[in-house]
Amino acid sequence: MKIYDISQELTECVVFPGDPAPKAERLYSIADGNICNLTAFSMCAHNGTHIDAPFHFLEDGKTVEQLDLTKLVGYAFVKEMTGDIDAGGARAILEAARSKCAESAKRILIKGKATVTLEAAEVFAESGVALVGNESQTVGPEDGPIAVHKVLLGAEVVLLEGIRLSQVPDGVYILSAAPISIKGADGSPCRAVLIEL
Repeated sequence: MKIYDISQELTECVVFPGDPAPKAERLYSIADGNICNLTAFSMCAHNGTHIDAPFHFLEDGKTVEQLDLTKLVGYAFVKEMTGDIDAGGARAILEAARSKCAESAKRILIKGKATVTLEAAEVFAESGVALVGNESQTVGPEDGPIAVHKVLLGAEVVLLEGIRLSQVPDGVYILSAAPISIKGADGSPCRAVLIEL
């Protein structure tokens, strides 16, 4: 069994412009004579590899601890794309996923430098996708991600942002991207992995 770690290391991760960067502070150290090593963290819920819950852009949307974990664990389809993904591109990704494994079309992971457009978001939302993941720190255009987020999160599509897929070939995998359960949170870091079938 091969497992691909598709997560960023948290203390050196990419941070969305304007978000606070994560910080780690060593509170106790065995080297300094303490009984153990103990570290404290300070971070934004959207640092590094993370999920967006609907509450991120929707006042009445589900928060992290209310998410159905079946959206975040199960068959997934990885497809490399570049540039803006339009409606036709989104449909092509879904068709490719369904041709390999119908269940994998529920969790779409986009590899490469690609942007989900509003039109693509509408296709994913209407098709009943449970999760859309990408390598950027935001699923939509960085200079205007709100509309894409509202369409996807409004359809209760969970977003998995900041993944790393450069070592992962296109195809079907088992995804595990369960977030830390944080009551009332709009997002959460996660350790996302893909298991090769």
